[in-house]
Order: sequence, then structure tokens, then C-alpha cells
Amino acid sequence: MPKFVELWVYLSATPLFGLTATLVVYVVAQAAYAHLEQAPWANPVLWTVVVLASGLMLSGVTYPTYFAGAQFIHFLLGPAVVALAWPLWQRRIELRLRWGRLLLAALMGGFAASVSALLLAWVVGLPMEVMLSLVPKSVTAPVAMGIAEKIGGIPALAAVFAVITGLVGALAGKYLFDALRIPTTHEGWAARGFALGTAAHGIGAARALQVNADAGAYAALALGLQVVLASLLMPFLAPLFIKLF
Repeated sequence: MPKFVELWVYLSATPLFGLTATLVVYVVAQAAYAHLEQAPWANPVLWTVVVLASGLMLSGVTYPTYFAGAQFIHFLLGPAVVALAWPLWQRRIELRLRWGRLLLAALMGGFAASVSALLLAWVVGLPMEVMLSLVPKSVTAPVAMGIAEKIGGIPALAAVFAVITGLVGALAGKYLFDALRIPTTHEGWAARGFALGTAAHGIGAARALQVNADAGAYAALALGLQVVLASLLMPFLAPLFIKLF
């Protein structure tokens, strides 16, 4: 036992600890996800977060120590997002014909996501800083943090809200779309993907890519549109939200 403790202390202090732990846990979670036929509740991102967070808390390993190794995966997020442009390029003719409707849908979806969050926060009596942190919840976490800081919210809280929103969308999307009877045709997959990317940003887009290529492409498009539109519009609309609420 003393040797095991010494080994654990050594491994947990090395930069590769975070990288190794993340990869091992995610591979196991992904295998379970595939075995369960991609059941939404078995989402590998969700269970990887749960297992890693629980492990860090129980072992006493600090987040900076963990992130010293996990930052290599964090770096790959940039190339991964850029790679989402390829399925859009493959559908460029189709997107060119629909650009007006897609832009309108993105505007309406982003507006609905922000206003509904504000209304719920106002009903339960949350402080204004928390309310403003909820505004960019459907934008990917790094951008949500920047927007929250710009409009008077709390960046760290905005990141938490964004991650939770993404996970909820990835878990509940299939059941909601089935309840709404959105078909699993080409048009239906496009609608499902675009809605999931609009409401649940990168985590929702990752879920859509796992299920259907068309859904993944439109989810990636919605993710990009929300980032651009939210970055441009939310700082100007925030003062109006503050006056209303």
C-alpha cells in the first residue's frame, strides 16, 4: 500500500496525468456509449466529466495540476472546430439556396434562447449578474465567457451555464424531436441538427455528428452562426435587457 500511494502521488503530479486520465475515461465512456446503441443518457462527454470531476475531488488533485496535461486536448478544440467546415463545404450548393431561411432561423433561435433564460431567471429572482451570465448560455463556452464579461455577467458562471446547456441539449434533443414528430429524412435531420446546434452549441453538434452526417453539418453551421451573431448583437442588446428586467 505505501508503494501504491507513492506511485499515485508521483503520477498525479506529472503533466501527463490529466491527458492520460481524460483519454482513458473518455475511451471507456465512448465504448459504453456505442454498446448502448448511442442512448442519449449515456453521452460520453457527460460521463467523462462526472467521472473525472469525482476522481479529482476524491483524490485531492487540484484542477491546475490536472489541466497541465489536459491542455493538450484543449488545444485540439481549435483544429476540431475548423474541421467542421468540411461537411459544410460538401453541402455548399444546398446552403447557398437556403442562406436566408437559415440566417432567420439562427436569429430567432438565439433570441428565444436568451430571452427564455432571462425570463426564467427573473421569475425565480436571480441577481442581475447571474441573469446576464445566462444570456449567452447557448453559445460555446469560450465565447460565452467573453460575452458575459462584456455585458456585465460572470465569465466563470457563463461557462458553467454553457456546458450544462450543451449537455441538456445533447441528452434531451432526441426525445424532444421525436415528441415533435420531426422525421428522420434528409430535411428532418437538417432541422434536428440545426436546432441542436443553435440551442446546445458544440456539445450538441458533437452529438449530432455521431448520429447523422446531415444533422452534424447543420449543427456545425448553427454553432458558427450563433457565435458570430451573439458576439455582434448581445453587447448592444444587453442594456435593453437590463432596462426590461
